[in-house]
Amino acid sequence: MKRLLSCLIVVVLVVFVGFKVLVWWLADQRLAEARAGLSEQGVLQRGQISSALDGRLLLKHSDWQDFRLTQPLEMGLAEFDLGSPVSLLTTLMTPDSLPATWRLTVEQARLALEPVMFRNWVTAGASPEETRTPLIALSCAPDPRQQLGSGDLTRMGIDALYGELILEQTPGGLRAELNTEETGSLEVYWPGARLQLQDMEPALVAADAPARVTLRDAGLMRRLSAYCGRETGLTVNEWAARAVQALRAGFQARGYQPSQQLLALYRQWLIEGGELAFSVVSTTGQPAIPVRTKGDDDASWAVLYNSAQVPGVYLTAVEVAEPVVATDDEATADPERDPGSPQWYSETVDRADQWLGRQVRVTLSNGNLVEGRLEQVGERELEVARMVGGGEVVYPILNRAIDEFEVWRLGPQGQPQQGAQDGSAH
Repeated sequence: MKRLLSCLIVVVLVVFVGFKVLVWWLADQRLAEARAGLSEQGVLQRGQISSALDGRLLLKHSDWQDFRLTQPLEMGLAEFDLGSPVSLLTTLMTPDSLPATWRLTVEQARLALEPVMFRNWVTAGASPEETRTPLIALSCAPDPRQQLGSGDLTRMGIDALYGELILEQTPGGLRAELNTEETGSLEVYWPGARLQLQDMEPALVAADAPARVTLRDAGLMRRLSAYCGRETGLTVNEWAARAVQALRAGFQARGYQPSQQLLALYRQWLIEGGELAFSVVSTTGQPAIPVRTKGDDDASWAVLYNSAQVPGVYLTAVEVAEPVVATDDEATADPERDPGSPQWYSETVDRADQWLGRQVRVTLSNGNLVEGRLEQVGERELEVARMVGGGEVVYPILNRAIDEFEVWRLGPQGQPQQGAQDGSAH
């Protein structure tokens, strides 16, 4: 009896160790393939591999460094749960055969924020879609062309994004959930959708049914609207009204007129935040806002604000107005200076460090013009951040190559501090 019990113990230990070793080896091979496939976009560090007999694969202290970003995405724990050890081994041996039910959880995720998150060599031109009038234009600077960026979040005291990600596949559909500590949460449920792997690349088998999105801001919008109002010298209501006008102009540039309820909902979200639940088109991922036509006066977007249905949210098709292009004489004309409104004013490069975070325009000795936010000033060079290709990138500029240095600010003052005070008064 003792010999039989000893044999059983040995068999169990052999099976246990064999399972662990086989899972580790297969996972290492699959992650090496993923690392090679992603080598043109970034570097994947797999961290420590472990497994559990209930069908879970665990990665500890892994991270993803996107070549376009200055900071990596750190993942304290990534858990891939397939429900059984057989499903785990089968999936690792043939990744194309994902089961109908699985769950991926990423915990202790962290992305550090910097004033400029995109590397300075990211210089790809913007696509035609990105050069159109944007729908969401949130400016937190005196110059309305300077859009909200990671630098604004750091100045608000948010130095990193912390949270967890859940991706769950069930026979009924695909669910994704992103929860963060200070910037809210996002939930997406797509009925009938299925995620598969083809040659180690994710492929989504879409369903015709629209996806449902739930967005919660966790108080971020109140902080953001107060910060942006202070930075622009406007009240919160005035800042929100300017953002609403930008949304209206963005829709009109695309041939649509938003309803008053849509604009009111957007304004309320900017000021108060809360919970939004709405549907998106399955094929494009865009909000499923209906476009009303004659005889279709009842069409309305299925959107809930703080669990209450919002009626009358729709678009109306209108003619797109041709953009007015200024002539060379108009573009180069020097407008009359108005101390009560922002203008470009020349400053010396020696005083550039007093204008950190402000919109600047630099004329180089070769005639090129660089415009953006002043991020850093050193002894030999300064750095200017600007929007390129839908992201914020930074340009280092040698001081000796600068012919003219200008700052976008209110009327001529002797000191930058005095200018900032006057700006807040307006």
